[in-house]
Amino acid sequence: MIIAVAKEIEVGERRVALIPETVARLVKKGLEVWVEAGAGDRAFFTDAAYEAAGAKVVADSIAIWGEADILLKVGLPQEREDGRQEIDLLKVGAVLIGFLNPLGAPETAQKLADKKVTAFAIELIPRSSRAQSMDALSSQASVAGYKSVLIAAAALPKYFPMLTTAAGTIAPAKVFIMGAGVAGLQAIATARRLGAVVEAFDIRPAVKEEVQSLGAKFVEVQLNEETVAAGGYAKEISADARQLTQQVLAEHIKNSDVVITTAQVQGKKAPLLVTEEMVAQMKPGSVIVDLAADQGGNCARTEPGKDVQWHGVTIIGTINLPSSMPVHASQMYSKNLATLVQYLVKDNALNLDFADDIIDSACITHDGEIRNQRVKDALTATSATVGN
Repeated sequence: MIIAVAKEIEVGERRVALIPETVARLVKKGLEVWVEAGAGDRAFFTDAAYEAAGAKVVADSIAIWGEADILLKVGLPQEREDGRQEIDLLKVGAVLIGFLNPLGAPETAQKLADKKVTAFAIELIPRSSRAQSMDALSSQASVAGYKSVLIAAAALPKYFPMLTTAAGTIAPAKVFIMGAGVAGLQAIATARRLGAVVEAFDIRPAVKEEVQSLGAKFVEVQLNEETVAAGGYAKEISADARQLTQQVLAEHIKNSDVVITTAQVQGKKAPLLVTEEMVAQMKPGSVIVDLAADQGGNCARTEPGKDVQWHGVTIIGTINLPSSMPVHASQMYSKNLATLVQYLVKDNALNLDFADDIIDSACITHDGEIRNQRVKDALTATSATVGN
């Protein structure tokens, strides 16, 4: 069985699906690992390091895609420079594992089904203790949360910590984290390490203790509806609940030097948390870092991939922050994928037990069909939109 690692061709993507250290562990398990030449270059893992780990480095990208029994990627399959689609290069019956965005780009799932590829969307791994070591969505969100604070600190025209100097005492920066999932919690911890005073909000009341354990104040909003979706993720809330939330949070945003927003709902436009009116009330020099920029943004003035100056506030629409830290992001992602591969492969053969919740949740296509109902629904909705 050939486990292959493709070189990412998406613009700006610097991560690699497996690092040499993880390759060595898979080779010791008796698996054959192929790595496309240059796949690790942008993450500072050389071809020589892969060869030393026991991988076969292959210069022919067509062979990587066409010969792989299990192909590992970071992002969605792309269109190549020669005009061919990477999906079309896969052999019938191959397995593809990566961030496939099945709820946001369900048409890709349909193409994979048409090719009779068995596809695993790593972002659909259930959030459970049993699947924790495979949870790439969480590992990469942790990187994003950490880096978002560093970006905010660099953009803020103030110190983060309180300082006592000969010129007087400098008050610490006030940081407000909106969303206390993995990214938000890492942002809280990082901002606290830098000496800021931190507040945080999440629609899920259960995260209050986690926020407080990191030394931040939890901002509570009483919502009389369910706020937790399957897998422990935040659920999209009603318009009335959003309005109440914005009313409560407006004052906290106004008084903050830095606001970091992390709220995302898979397959849907990011919820609007910071309105234009809220931005206008912030102090000149304040900074907003929007981690949901590629889903439309949590801030009304966010522009994906751009820094916007509006009413004296800097709004940073970050895109793919994990890629900006490719060494450790790849290290964690590699461990997630390797754990999943070993979970799927028994005695050098693919073992698909759909009674297992991990396999059932993450496997979006198999045997020519889309097998995940949420992906089917997303595809139907997309088709209806296109038809109109």
